[in-house]
Amino acid sequence: MKSSIKKLPKSQIEIEVELPAEDLEKFIVEAKKHLAEHLDVPGFRKGNVPPQMVEEKIGKENILAEAADLAVNDAYIKIVNENKFEPISHPDAQIVKLAEGNPFIFKLTVSVLPEIELGDYQKIASQVKKAEYTVSEEEINNSLEYIKKSKAKFTVLDKPAETKDFVEIEYESPALGSMSALPENKDNKKVKDEFILGEGGFMPGFEKQIEGMKAGEEKEFNVKFPKNAQRKDLADKDVNFKVKMLAVKKVELPEVNDEFAKTLGKFDNVAALMASIKEGIAAEKEEQDKQKQRRDLLQKIGEKSKFELPLILVERETESLFSNFKDKINQNYKITFPEYLASVKQDEKTVKESFAKEAEVKVRNFLIIREIGKKEGIEVSDKELEEEVNHMIKHYPKEMVSKIDINDLREYTKGTIYNEKVFQKLESFVIKN
Repeated sequence: MKSSIKKLPKSQIEIEVELPAEDLEKFIVEAKKHLAEHLDVPGFRKGNVPPQMVEEKIGKENILAEAADLAVNDAYIKIVNENKFEPISHPDAQIVKLAEGNPFIFKLTVSVLPEIELGDYQKIASQVKKAEYTVSEEEINNSLEYIKKSKAKFTVLDKPAETKDFVEIEYESPALGSMSALPENKDNKKVKDEFILGEGGFMPGFEKQIEGMKAGEEKEFNVKFPKNAQRKDLADKDVNFKVKMLAVKKVELPEVNDEFAKTLGKFDNVAALMASIKEGIAAEKEEQDKQKQRRDLLQKIGEKSKFELPLILVERETESLFSNFKDKINQNYKITFPEYLASVKQDEKTVKESFAKEAEVKVRNFLIIREIGKKEGIEVSDKELEEEVNHMIKHYPKEMVSKIDINDLREYTKGTIYNEKVFQKLESFVIKN
């Protein structure tokens, strides 16, 4: 068997193979045996039909096609193993010449993981400086205020809504989708929301319009969306709203004292509560900084590395991101994806293509992490994997455990552990100042 390999763009390779006539004949014999196993001929048991009769019943062309499939698969496996390729797609076969008694010539095109020339990741990692951060009194007080609001008492009021009142509203607008995390009504048009008037976080002017409304009252008005609105199609435009006031309530926040602190957990006093809040904010900042630092590190290593992104991986990741986005639209906004497209005045192709850059970054980072792990000899042991999988399953709701695809969970968990080990290795190169 003769073969030649040519590199193609986007991390693909083309393999051209020439199989001698005598080798093709061996596959023809094998093909007849294989086809005979499934041939039903009166007077013969399956698998015992004479070769000549197999040829008569099935036809030379079908036998030759089966022999070609067997030959292609055999050659493909040998070439991949010999060259240590890592295929990421099924091979696309193209027959160049196929005739009994002649050499069999064919081409295979397949996507493979690329050869990666990594930048000096150890040096790049050693230049990282640990982020410094502080927790301000304002941040602690803001968190405490949030806790107070979560423990607030509400009293229904029969009066017009004023700033600082807690209001419950229902609204509808051409701007599809809720501006809150609360679920929408079943009619997919009206949105329910509740907030402290003046602190709802709506665009400027919206909350002023509903001041003075009593429970049961309805009002229609226009509000201009800000120029930097996330909805680009509505930015700096007047948008019509129809609002109904459902309830106006008085908000009574608890007094912050030692007794209040004790109701929130194992805190003896307010000082212990404040210390815990500070610790929590610090831990959150540390985690955010760590994730940002890791993203920046991968970007810097990527800038110093050389390799081609496999098109098929980018396409798969783009499709995955797009699919997740569609699911979120349906779950969060309770509208169909065609309704969403109509609201933003875009087509499906344009929205899908908007995820391509993010997909490229994800694929690039995956390949860099994988290559660093190979060079550093990083592995995930069966014991590590089983312990983490069991730990995760324990935290699933009981009704969800039976629905878990254990193989998918193992694969996901293995990747998570592997990635963490690679990052920890990179972080070990940081020079301690």
